[in-house]
Amino acid sequence: MSTQHVAASAGEAGGVAGIVLVDLALVLFTAFLFAALAKRVRQPAVMGEIVAGVALGPSLLGLLPGDLPRLLFPPEVRPYLDALAQLGLVLFMFGVGYQLSLSHVRGVGRHIAVVSFASVALPFAMGAGLALLLYPWLDQSQLATGGALGPALFLGAAMSITAFPVLARIITERGLQKQRVGTVALVSAAIQDVVAWSVLAAVVAVVTVSGPWSFALTAGGAVLFVLVLVWLVRPALVWLLAPRRRWAGSGATVHVVLCSGLLTSAWITDELGLHAVFGAFLFGAVVPRHRIDAIAPEAPERIEQTSLLLLPVFFAVTGLTVDLAGLGTQGLVMVLAVVAVACVGKFVGAAGAARLTGAGRRESTVLGVLLNARGLTELIVLNVGLGLGALDDRLFTVMVVMALVTTVMTGPLLTRLRFEAEPAPPAARQPKEPVGKGAAR
Repeated sequence: MSTQHVAASAGEAGGVAGIVLVDLALVLFTAFLFAALAKRVRQPAVMGEIVAGVALGPSLLGLLPGDLPRLLFPPEVRPYLDALAQLGLVLFMFGVGYQLSLSHVRGVGRHIAVVSFASVALPFAMGAGLALLLYPWLDQSQLATGGALGPALFLGAAMSITAFPVLARIITERGLQKQRVGTVALVSAAIQDVVAWSVLAAVVAVVTVSGPWSFALTAGGAVLFVLVLVWLVRPALVWLLAPRRRWAGSGATVHVVLCSGLLTSAWITDELGLHAVFGAFLFGAVVPRHRIDAIAPEAPERIEQTSLLLLPVFFAVTGLTVDLAGLGTQGLVMVLAVVAVACVGKFVGAAGAARLTGAGRRESTVLGVLLNARGLTELIVLNVGLGLGALDDRLFTVMVVMALVTTVMTGPLLTRLRFEAEPAPPAARQPKEPVGKGAAR
């Protein structure tokens, strides 16, 4: 290779790197502004960041002359932004797994168990049925799954999601965390997290395999990986991070161990044919949290802060695919149908199950409203489906709109229902952070 060619390649790489840096600055600044606006209207900050990502795409910026989304985010830099977005995503999913407490699942009452599973099963069934009806309207050239099974399974999984982190923030800001309905909603959402991610993993396995033997390999590899995490990796981490180890008190050591483990786990599940988010989530769920919190609580906090820095990039990459202006008449019909089915499925599943197990009408109504919030978790599911070719661009846009609508409406509906915390002294009314800062997302 000639010296001139090397110099030209270096110059081109430097130019791309410069654009990536400018894009990062633009994304972070826009996300900050929209997050501040969201807080002013009593919405979680993450909702402002999601809207900022959509605004930077063709839905808003693309309406201005000059094709600004393509000018600001040219095709040659998007793979780099996508890599940063995926890194932020797996770091965030580690935090979700790390904050997950399986104690919520043990010994839960009949009331909470019924509410949890009903508010997953009914939306899943209704979403899958709606996908079958909408399938003729989908762009078959963008679907890689062959037939309606992929869209049906992914639409069902997306409908059944409740965004536990966003829900925790809403409940805390409303002062409901010490009331029965807030506790039931949080525990139900935690159980739904376990169920929904398990269902999504199964859906991904079904969609990506090419036959029974391929499915068996994927499912068997996933089961083996979980067993290795539980029976080998967790005990190894307990031994490695024991207080008597001379390096146990080093936050840097713990940080490196956690980052290496979650990234390796993400790579393994990606190689198995599942998405990288599953590996990061599972690793976060099996690490000895009590040991880490005792010797180096700052290590998972550093990972969380890094994920919060990179998540706006994920929202921007998502927003570049969302084109509200290109929905058309069919797209608007799809939006109305999807939002209606999503709300009815979650509300009837949660509120109906609560009523059947003895809850009052008002409490059941509020519970149905709370569990209808989807937020960031929904976007993760949708991006997995889009990447696998189970959704086309228009259905992806429709589902993003549904995620925004069902989350944004939660706060105003609670206000409309006049459901706030009981009056308390000013100091007691100050909202406390949920356990684990990741809950603020």
